[in-house]
Amino acid sequence: MVDAAFGDPRLAVLYDPLEADRADLDVYVAIARELGARRVVDVGCGTGTFALLLAERGMEVTGVDPARASLDVARGKPGAAHVRWVHGDATALPALGADLATLTGNVAQAIIAPDAWEGTLRGVRAALRPGGHLVLETRDPARRAWEGWTRAATRRTVHVDGAGPVEAWTEVTDVSLPLVSFDSTYVLHATGETLHSRSTLRFRTRDEAEAALAACGCVLDEVRDAPDRPGKEFVFLAHRPGNRP
Repeated sequence: MVDAAFGDPRLAVLYDPLEADRADLDVYVAIARELGARRVVDVGCGTGTFALLLAERGMEVTGVDPARASLDVARGKPGAAHVRWVHGDATALPALGADLATLTGNVAQAIIAPDAWEGTLRGVRAALRPGGHLVLETRDPARRAWEGWTRAATRRTVHVDGAGPVEAWTEVTDVSLPLVSFDSTYVLHATGETLHSRSTLRFRTRDEAEAALAACGCVLDEVRDAPDRPGKEFVFLAHRPGNRP
């Protein structure tokens, strides 16, 4: 199931204006450069912000996402013709021989079913060349990030071209660890319309994430901090075994 926030065309066009600050992606651009990646797969690419950042830097990029509405937004952006867009999940990827695959933001946590998570990691591994790298992030459940997802803390209003003022907020509806569910509300003041999206994230411990990587045949290289959220996230760097041809 695709959350309405990404799969509903009325909401997909609101994502970028509401999440305009994507400084969190800078670290992943730097990692791609650090690893010398030339061919990259952006898993859960959404509206394409990160995929386009990489393409602008001369990398060959494939963006894959199950939300067609988000991909439609991505395809309409400047430079989109330089990215290969795939509608589906990681299991739909061919053997691309990629140097790097990334799961940034909430992508890893949004894959909540164990079989879907295993399938995603195996699909990513198959898309990588021998020696190719996988980078993913996930929140440390010990930091209980969801306690800050209140209406008061998340409420903001932005002006969206073609839609006028849009007010949005998030409220947690259930905490049944490792799953946390929340509702997002969007008020389009120009039309008086109120839209909703329900989401669930899975909070995996470091040990669980490391075990999943090993089970799919990836070798863990390092666990880093997220510079924009120090002490709150795990950033896993792993690779597919084998020598680069």
